[in-house]
Amino acid sequence: MKLILTAAVENLGEAGDIVVVKDGYGRNYLLPRGLAIKATRGAEKQVEGIRRSQEAREVRGLEHANELKQALEGLADVSLDVKTHDSGKLFGSVTAADVAGAIKTAGGPTVDKRNVELPKGHIKATGSYPVVVNLHPQVSATVQLAVVAAS
Repeated sequence: MKLILTAAVENLGEAGDIVVVKDGYGRNYLLPRGLAIKATRGAEKQVEGIRRSQEAREVRGLEHANELKQALEGLADVSLDVKTHDSGKLFGSVTAADVAGAIKTAGGPTVDKRNVELPKGHIKATGSYPVVVNLHPQVSATVQLAVVAAS
């Protein structure tokens, strides 16, 4: 079965790669999880769009990672407005995608949500939290995230 990967799959390839896998693996694992799409002529044209979006998010080397680290740590007010209960507890929790969006709206660089590490795995109350963003295997930046109740 010929498939185009839409996300990185361990021991198989990166997003945008065209791979040939056994029918069962593709039909029962890759396709239902959204990790791949069937390779058709139209889908092969989409591969270029997938690769372009991946390159835009990608950190290009150690020097670029250090530049992003300085930009992230220079952000003063990264805040996220959330719906809360009267006691300050959140309805739901803050996700890594929410944090990546808050960094972007605060004027920071585009950060991939998969590189954001939340303290204790999730945030369920208002307050100020240190959030670690892994930019490179050797470089990580810490951003203070203020979770505030939306008015």
